[in-house]
Amino acid sequence: QVQLVESGGGLVQPGGSLRLSCAASGITLGNYVIGWFRQAPGKKREGFSCISSDDYTYYVDSVKGRFTLSRDNSKNTVILQMDSLKPEDPAVYFCATDRFWRSDYASLPPPSYEYDNWGQGTQVTVSS
Repeated sequence: QVQLVESGGGLVQPGGSLRLSCAASGITLGNYVIGWFRQAPGKKREGFSCISSDDYTYYVDSVKGRFTLSRDNSKNTVILQMDSLKPEDPAVYFCATDRFWRSDYASLPPPSYEYDNWGQGTQVTVSS
């Protein structure tokens, strides 16, 4: 069966950095679109970034220039490097897979309903 596990969350000061990983078993991540989502208490889950099977990346404006997606296919892992973290970034962060790159993925946030396999999430806290 497919399993995704997010790791690397924790507490960081504003302006600091965290490196999140999305590791997979039962699936080869290099063959899938990987979406990243986050959910803060009382708010809807929102997609903010995705990476295609050929490593095209999309970021919403609020994280562009601060967050970077990459792949380490030797470890069957996708990495989310988060720099310059802000007080509005704390949330549970999720990764998920989509089998296909869809026509609007280059211009819109990843939609939750298109993603099939999900991790359990990792908590990111930003505090001084």
